[in-house]
Parts: sequence; C-alpha cells; structure tokens
Amino acid sequence: MKVAKAALVTAVGVLLALPLAPPAAAVTPDGGSLGAQWTETTDGPQQYPGVHTEWDVPITMSDGVVLKANVYRPADASGRAVDTKTPVVVNITPYTKLVSAVANAALSVPQLGEPIMDFARSLNLSGTPVSGLADLIKTASGGGLRTFSVDPKLIQSGYTQVVVDVRGTGFSQGTWQVFQSREQQDTLETIDWASKQQWSDGKVGMNGVSYSAINQVQAASKRPAALKAIVPIEPGGDILRDVVAPGGGIGIGFMPVWLAAVNGTKWLPDVQSLLNGTFDWKWLADRQSDPLTFVPLLLNALTVPSVDAVTPDLKTLLAEGSSLRRDLASSPENITAPTMVYGGWHDIFANSEPKIYNAIPLPPGQKQLIMGDTYHLSFGSAFGEPGNPPRLDVLQRAWFDRWLKGIDNGIDSYGPATLYQQGGGWTSTDQFPRSGMTHQRMYLDARSSGTANGSVHDGSLVATKPADGATLTVAPGLATLCSRDSAQQTIGITAVLDACGKDSRFSQQNALSFTSEPVTVRTEISGSVNVHLNTVLDATDGYWAATLNDVAPDGTSTVLTSGQLTSSLRAIDDAKSGKAANGDFTDPFYRLTLDSRQPVVPGQPLALDVGLTATDAVLAPGHRLRVDVYAANFPKGLLLRPLLDESGLESQRLVLDPNAPSFVNVPVGTPIR
Repeated sequence: MKVAKAALVTAVGVLLALPLAPPAAAVTPDGGSLGAQWTETTDGPQQYPGVHTEWDVPITMSDGVVLKANVYRPADASGRAVDTKTPVVVNITPYTKLVSAVANAALSVPQLGEPIMDFARSLNLSGTPVSGLADLIKTASGGGLRTFSVDPKLIQSGYTQVVVDVRGTGFSQGTWQVFQSREQQDTLETIDWASKQQWSDGKVGMNGVSYSAINQVQAASKRPAALKAIVPIEPGGDILRDVVAPGGGIGIGFMPVWLAAVNGTKWLPDVQSLLNGTFDWKWLADRQSDPLTFVPLLLNALTVPSVDAVTPDLKTLLAEGSSLRRDLASSPENITAPTMVYGGWHDIFANSEPKIYNAIPLPPGQKQLIMGDTYHLSFGSAFGEPGNPPRLDVLQRAWFDRWLKGIDNGIDSYGPATLYQQGGGWTSTDQFPRSGMTHQRMYLDARSSGTANGSVHDGSLVATKPADGATLTVAPGLATLCSRDSAQQTIGITAVLDACGKDSRFSQQNALSFTSEPVTVRTEISGSVNVHLNTVLDATDGYWAATLNDVAPDGTSTVLTSGQLTSSLRAIDDAKSGKAANGDFTDPFYRLTLDSRQPVVPGQPLALDVGLTATDAVLAPGHRLRVDVYAANFPKGLLLRPLLDESGLESQRLVLDPNAPSFVNVPVGTPIR
C-alpha cells in the first residue's frame, strides 16, 4: 500500500511538473465539425412534431397599456400545445408581429420556402455589374429571415417563442416611444411576464434584428433576473450617433423611409376584431393622439430656418445629458447575460456593433462578435455556404441551447471574434481590433499618384511628411448618390449595382483622392480610423466626408470605411475619445450639441478630425491605400437646415501645409512605406 501510494504521489508530481497544454484552437469561421453538428441539430428531426399558436395574447403593463403578443409553443401531432415547461425566446418588434407571421407562413410552405432557399444558394452573379443583387438575395438562405420572424424548428426543439408588438405599433395600445424609458420598461415587464407563465421554465432569451436587437441590448443592460442570453442581430448602441447624426448630419436616405414605414404599419387594424365586434377603441384613440411619431421632429430639423427657431423637442435631442439622449444610448458595460452580436462593416449601426461587444464585461466565448461584409438588408448573406459561418438560425439555436438549456455543444469555443476581413475572407481571431495593430500616420500629399485621374485632384498618400504645400478646392456634389455610403443609408438597396456598392470610382468625381504606392507585403488593417484635415471655409459652416479605400491593381477602389463631420459640430469629448500613443485622435467622440456648436470663421485655417467607423481589412501585395475627401455626402449626411443655409453649399479648401499637415491615422499590422 505504501509503495502504491508513493507511486501515485510521484505520478501526480510528474503531471504537475509538465507544462500546461495550450488552450484549444478557436473554431474556424464555418464551425468545422461543431458547425456541422449545430446545423444537423437545427435541420434534423425535432423533439416535437408541431407548433401551437395563440394569437394576440394581451400583456398588461404596469401603467395599464395592453401589448399584444403571439405565443408559439411546441405541439404534439394533433396540434395541441404540450404541457412541458420550456425556455422562452422573446422578440419585441415595431414592425408588427403580423409581418413575422406572414413571413413565417411563406417560409413554412415547402412549395414556396424551399425553392426560394435553393434559388438563393445557387445564385452566382460574380463578374456581373449586379453581383450585389446576389448578396441581398442570399440573405434568405443565410438564416436571417428566421431570426427576424418565427423559427418553427427552434420551437419544435423545445422552446416557446413570444413575438410582441412594441407599444404604439402593431396591435398594441399606447403611443410609440422609440426606445425611450417607458418602452424599455415594457421590455423588462414582458420578460418578467414570460418567465412566470405556466408554460415557461423561468429562463428567457431574446432575439431579433435591428430594432429588436437594440431593445435586447437595452434590456440586458438592466440585468433582469430571468434574461439568460441574447442574440442581437445588427444592434445600435447610440442611435443618435449611428443614424440620426453621424458626425453631425441627418441620414436622409434612411430616417424618412423608416419613420414612414413604422408609422404607416402601426395604423393597420386588427381586422378579425372588426369582424367579430371586439375592436379595441383605445388602440384607435392612441393612434389618433400621436399619428406620426417623430416625423414633426425630423421635419423641423430639415426645414427650421435658424438655430433660434429649433423646437423644444429638437433642442432636447441635441442637448447633452438629456433624458432622450440617454434613452437612445445603451449601456452594454452592464450586460451579464451571454451575448452573440452580429453586425456588418457597412451596416447603419456599424459604428456601435464592435463597441457593444468590447464593452460587455464577459469572457470571450460568453460573448461573441460576428462581423460580415454586409449592409442592413443583407445580414447573414451566404451564411451556411462553404467557407462561411453557419446560418444565423443555426448559430442562434446553438447559442440558446448552450445558455438556456445548458447543453455543452461547443458554441462558446466559436470565434470569439468571427470577422470578414475585407479584401480577404472570413477569419477567426481572439479580439477586435486584432492584436499587433499600431496606428500610423499617412500624409496627404498634393503630388500626383497617377491612379485617380477621374477625381477632382489626384494626390498621393505618403509615410513621411511632405516638404511642399498646396491648397486644393473641392465643391459639394451629388456623385455620392452612387456610393457605398449611399448603399449604407439605403440599407443595401443601391448596392445591387457594383458601381455604387463595390467601386467608388463614380463617386470620386466629387473627391480629392490621395493614393499610396502599392504595398509589397500583406498588410492588415484593424480598428478605428481618423482623418485629420487642415481646412479653410468661406462660410460659417461646412461638411466634410472621408473614406478609406483599398485600390486593386485594375483600379477598382473599394471603400473599407467612412466618416463625416459638420464643421461647426467639431467639439470633441476628450475623455470618451480614442487616441494613439502620440496623442493623435483615432476615434473622436463628438459632443453633437447646439450648446457646443462652434461657428467657423471664414477664411481662417481650421483643423478637423473626421472619425471613420472601425474596420477590419487586408491589403494584398500590389494593392494601394486611398483616402477620398468630399465636401458633401448626400444622402448619408445632410446638414440641419440652419447649418445648411450657413454653409451656402460653398466650395471648401483643403490646405496641405507641411507645418500643419493633413493625414490619416490608420491601424496597421505592418507599416506602410
């Protein structure tokens, strides 16, 4: 016995002396064998044969307003809801749950849904001028529509799904709040309600796209006890900076259409209640009390003749620290529920998506970031195809199985940052930005690069400060109507044309272009980007936009990221901004308030920092880096009416002064020479 014990002690000692094994390698973007298992689990036979739907279930809020929900439960072969308690997945939408139901019905008809999926998967428009059309269509086969609407396979596997109309939309009573405090309280009360129903096991997850993703982040930030996991797809974290005022303008390509769509559909009545005599007259009275939510605010911003004439509501929106500003921003640093974030480098919320992930105080694995080369409408495009991530519905199912059912399926080893590296392809890495990045100044030089003859001026981008100066003039124009920024603002619609979505040479007709020499080695770019401009205006205001581009040997210029700034709204919150080691801004955080507004002195030099959305890309050998500078960026950035009047749509000057240089601060893994 003593000999055996001694041998055991010796063996344990030897094992303890051995070096620790390295952690398991991250799962590849397609999930490898685990991804195949997740897909098989989603597509294979499920625990229950049917889905039972209870329509328009009333949920009464603490202030008496009644929200309406569709409740989808697992059912037996006869269609009767099973008695088993299940986790609950909540989706709260302003687009009416009727849309979800119709989309689910269409996708669930084999004669319709399956051919659509097969067509999307087989579509190949590469090499044609409309390859962007395939990117949009492949959203259907990438599982995104199931995360937007209803997922029958998820329900049949043992989940209850609850789709709720946001207050003031769909069939719910009340007035639409647009993410404000009462609406956020509704979400918390709905989560609590779902956790306490007789068919619930007490564990709640949340899913959904865009608006439904934003309210997930807002809710999880408040840590409701029952909320155990969320899958926000294309969430915004700061609505004002993401959409309403990216750098101080109004996203005219998105906001009016979106407001019209939600305000229009909220008037669609419950036809069945009209027919059976149970129509909700309070629903109608609430709609009449607020027929066009936020539209007067938008019209005021576009038409008010002077800053003094701005309405109180608009002043509140533009006041730092106001309750409305606070409500439109989330606090992901408070999230403790496991979170899988999906975003796109050219999504309207691209500014926020990586920031949400980085702010969540959870270890990698319990939080995941997936960033595609996509627009708002093309989320999950081509997912499930070889080399791409698994479908979004597959990833969602695996995430909920892990964190709501406790199934150890390996999803926490995925990523944790699964990034489409623009110019390359899908990659898995341990963080965003990637490790090893250093911000490098590349200077704007007036000397011709010989590569951008269609631009207002063909300049160079160089690693050392130019010795000579120059003054370049650029005027506002409309060429950006066909640009990647236009495609972003139209949520991907204009991107069906490659000339608008994948090549910026048309929009460069209104730009000052600065292009580097070809890189000789593979050069990674990962993180936030800032363009520092030394400017002169002849008016008291103006608007600047800048893009960072990858220029291929054949001349194709692909926008990697962009940013814009109203000159008078240049005030920066130093404490909230990112900076390089030398003090240069890398991620300026603008105050965007009327109180901090600083009118321009005509004719006087003015240094501006134009922050570009964070990006992830790689320049292949032979490719060049380019910065395009514009004096306008319609439709992504339209000045508020009084500021537009002050600018007078005058030409603007960029002063390239060796003593006050203009440059781009770009995060690179290998210095560009």
